[in-house]
Formats: sequence, C-alpha cells, structure tokens
Amino acid sequence: MTRYIAAYDTESPACLAACRKIVDAHRRHEMPATFFIVGRTLEANPREYIELLDDPLFEIASHTYSHRMLRDHPVCGPAASPEQREIEIRRGKDVVEDVFGRECVGLRPGCGFSNAMRGATEELRHIADAGYRYVSSFLWGPDYSLPARLETPFSYDSDGFPDLWELPGHGWHENVLKNTTPIDMRRLTLWPPELPAAIPDAYIETPEQEFALNRVFIDEALRERTPFVSLIWHPWSLDRFDPDMKMLDLTFAYVRDRGMAVCTYADLCGTVMGQGGGEGWSGKPDDM
Repeated sequence: MTRYIAAYDTESPACLAACRKIVDAHRRHEMPATFFIVGRTLEANPREYIELLDDPLFEIASHTYSHRMLRDHPVCGPAASPEQREIEIRRGKDVVEDVFGRECVGLRPGCGFSNAMRGATEELRHIADAGYRYVSSFLWGPDYSLPARLETPFSYDSDGFPDLWELPGHGWHENVLKNTTPIDMRRLTLWPPELPAAIPDAYIETPEQEFALNRVFIDEALRERTPFVSLIWHPWSLDRFDPDMKMLDLTFAYVRDRGMAVCTYADLCGTVMGQGGGEGWSGKPDDM
C-alpha cells in the first residue's frame, strides 16, 4: 500500500502563524504530519511551537540548526565550513529534543540535493553519530531539476552506514511554483519532462491549481505502487499563497477518498528499518 506523508520545512519566523492554520487543517482531517524545524526558528518561539505541535499526530524532526548548506548546491549556494556543517547536524537535533523532550530521529538538510547525501562520508558520520535514523535529503530530480522524482527509500550501506536510511521528498518545492522565491521555475524543469502533467504552463494562481498538481503525484504513486509519496511544503509559502489553507483541505480529502494509509516519516522509517533489505530495498507494497 502506498502511504501518504504530509511534511513541512519550517524554516522562518513567518512559519509560526502559518503553522497555526496548518495544525487546524490536520486536526480536522485527523492527518499526521512531520514538521522539519530549523533549530533557530524553534529557539525563537519554543513555547508557541510546543503548544501547537506537542501532539501524537505530529513528528518533530530537524531541518538543521540554521539552514546552512551541508553540500555545495548550484541553486542555494556553497556548503558551510566543515565545523559549521557539524553544528547544523548536531545542534539542530539537540534543540528539537531539548524543546519537545522527545527523541528526534530525522534530518532534512536545507534545500536538499539531487544525489541525496551519497558520498558525503563525514556528514553521514556526524548524522549517524548524533543518533539520527533517517535523512530526507533527496529532494531534486537529475541535475537539480524539478519536480523531484518519486524515489523510494534506500540505506547508506555503500557509504558505510547500513542503519541510516534516506527517505526522499517528492514533486515540486511548492514555493517555486508560486513565484514567491528568487528561484526561477522556468530554468529548473527537465526536458523532456518525465511527468508532463506535473509541469504547469505558468506560475500557479489558485489553491485548486496547486491541488491538481498534487493529485498528479499522488495518482502516479498509486499507479506505480510506490511505498510512499510526500510533497515538499513550506508553511510560510502556503500561508502567503493560500491563507485559508484550501489546498490542504482538498489534498487531505483526496488522500482519504483514495483510501491511502497515512503516517509520518518516523513511522515510515520504523517500517523500512524493520523490513531491512539494505541499499536495494525494493519498496514493493508487500514490504510495507
């Protein structure tokens, strides 16, 4: 069965007001979610985030300490120094655990990468030593194109970390679709596109248009029987574009209508680690 995971890159001061609306939508639909939170963002408003997110529905994971790059990134800039990269990895986790008083098992690096964390041996060592169980860094298509493919989980066995898993994100970085960021959508699409229905003719203008694109990835995941699908969302951008969160209501209702299982990234990690299978885990429905 293909699972659906709602996830949010919570990375700026504007995310707090947005998260209040997002949490209301999740509770209406009884929909779990993973919030990847930047440490500095959490430090700025710890009490407010505890009141919002300290709920069994929600997983709190790290989005690094200050959103500095863990690898060189052609769109988002060069990697931080080795010392800063270690801080991003370790302190981001510590802040989540100190504020929420529960284990933080997942890390999503700022911006993500087109080759995940493959080959980044020193960073993977810090991630594993810090006690993370999964990374969600595979967030781009080939050559840093968008949308990201429906990639399946794999372990970092070939890099020497067989117990550390990659759990990708899929589709568009939704802020790019709305022209709310300096990144130009027109320069990022792969040609020829692998999923033409997922490429809009122009920047989207309505929540209904955004939902229609979400549905393309959900339907393709169901058709391909992938183990999960999770779109790359940012609270600040969702609120700026759609303050009533109509897109969330439409997407969550569609997920429920299709009879999909729903979970968090931590739930998925527990499943894939329990199944084992190493770097070549098949992701077949029977494995789930």
